[in-house]
Amino acid sequence: MDPTTLLLIGTIGIAFIVGAILLVRFGLSATQGAGGSDIQSRLEEYASRSDAPLSLEEIELSQPFSQRVVRPMLVGLSTFFSRLSPSKSREAMELRLQLAGKPYNWGPTEFFGLRIFVALILGVLIFLLILISQTFLIALLSATVATLIGFMLPLLWLRSKTRRRQTEIIKALPDALDLLTIIVEAGMGFDGAMQKVAEKWDNEISKGFAKVVQEMRLGVSRREALRNMDASMGVPDVTTFVAAIIQAEQLGVSIAKILRVQSEQMRIKRRQRAEAEANKAPIKMLFPMVFLIFPALFIILLGPAALVLMETRFSN
Repeated sequence: MDPTTLLLIGTIGIAFIVGAILLVRFGLSATQGAGGSDIQSRLEEYASRSDAPLSLEEIELSQPFSQRVVRPMLVGLSTFFSRLSPSKSREAMELRLQLAGKPYNWGPTEFFGLRIFVALILGVLIFLLILISQTFLIALLSATVATLIGFMLPLLWLRSKTRRRQTEIIKALPDALDLLTIIVEAGMGFDGAMQKVAEKWDNEISKGFAKVVQEMRLGVSRREALRNMDASMGVPDVTTFVAAIIQAEQLGVSIAKILRVQSEQMRIKRRQRAEAEANKAPIKMLFPMVFLIFPALFIILLGPAALVLMETRFSN
């Protein structure tokens, strides 16, 4: 094939891929920025224009970009490749998304579509780049490997978000239990204490308490709501806390005493984790020192001596 034609095909392909990536990125930013306030703003707009009903086109355009373009595209890709995703994997993916905090409010269908989209984009990009300088067979093999990597990249991203969310929950849980203990000992009920924590903070543990209170208002028992929170977080400390609260409710033990004991235990665990991380610091510093700091020191200390030895040898 003519090199000019290959260059033209590569330029068009790269422009298409960059445009698609920017399209998805803009849609994700719109989803994250809009959140729940978007529905409220559209309701207020409709209420202010109650005398003039919105047309179907205006209602469609009032939705965020992610709802109109990005989500249908991901759902379409997922539907097309739905035979590759059995029901068990969908349930497992639903659990993974819950542990990650439902990023961008995606479900298994949207996330599977994202995986297909990233795999196709990365595969086409690598194929076009390799085809410019290599044969078709090498480009095809490279594109196949890139497609598999692209299919797995969203899973790595989701796993990273899960770890960050669980770390945030572990760090915030002792302070949340301290606040719950103070509020309950002051005379407020446990449900009201969870509501106060949800109103005071804006982190993952406060969002979990807010979801528990919301489910209880919808008729779910406190036991089931707490278990749902535990299942959506996957943190052993939260499991211990939920089990203690449920047991106290069943046995009629004072919630304030249980919270006091739990808060003390969580503070002890936090201190132990900090000590464990401090003990790991020398081991973690060993590799940078050996491979980065020591070679530089050797060059600075032994470099002049090596130069002197070389000059002496050449002079003789």
